[in-house]
Amino acid sequence: MSDSSNIIELNIGGVTYSTLQSTLQSEPGSLLANLVGQQQNHHSNNVSTDIDNKITRDNKNRYFIDRDGVLFRYVLDYLRCKKLVLPESFQEKERLKNEAEYYKLTSMVKELVIHQQLEQTTNTTINSNENKKLAASFISLPDSPVNKQSRSVNGYIVVGYRGTFAFGRDGLADVKFRKISRILVCGRVNLCREVFGDTLNESRDPDHGQTERYTSRFFLKHTFLEQAFDMLGDAGFTMVGCAASGCSSSTEPGKQTDNEENRWLHYNEFAFQRGQ
Repeated sequence: MSDSSNIIELNIGGVTYSTLQSTLQSEPGSLLANLVGQQQNHHSNNVSTDIDNKITRDNKNRYFIDRDGVLFRYVLDYLRCKKLVLPESFQEKERLKNEAEYYKLTSMVKELVIHQQLEQTTNTTINSNENKKLAASFISLPDSPVNKQSRSVNGYIVVGYRGTFAFGRDGLADVKFRKISRILVCGRVNLCREVFGDTLNESRDPDHGQTERYTSRFFLKHTFLEQAFDMLGDAGFTMVGCAASGCSSSTEPGKQTDNEENRWLHYNEFAFQRGQ
């Protein structure tokens, strides 16, 4: 049977966490490791020290630390895994580094510094490429050879989406319009990345390492079809074809449901081409 005394309850800025003593002590010399160590010494010696008196408890006798409770989840994950794992769109690395410095997690601070340096290098490269493209657009006319060379290879991209149309009941003026569940993208990998950039979600694509290939597993991180069309138009693509299919979601012809409006499921695809 496990010893419940090994479980530590924390209140970090109003957000509560439960973890093991061994997790908090996984990085010796850190504030959290020292916190647990001091309490163990206090209980074993049964003597109050000046350091013990500085430890704050909340009304449920949990350790209270007046820091960012939301960011602490990444601190605790690091202590558990000894590995820094952040969401793809995480934008608070500097704040998280401040938290790691406060808790005296030296190795975590080093990993965050490396992440920030890599991010700055990537942004510098992207900005440099954008400046080159911008300079070429000022120097050259729209149809000049320089401008044509600055674009990537020509090709096709197919955009498709699954959605529903919902119509109001008889006698009602309100109509629910198109609802899109996901916008799918098919085509050559390097073309799709060029056009859609950060809005392209590649999580369903099994092979991230190759760019000179085709895939039908990309989708967009948003559901705004017009935004996708704008991005394709800005990249020099023209729509050359489309196809659509639809069916009623009603399983019994002529029968109306009591609580649901009539719905039509549909799938549409639009083919875009750049070049000839």
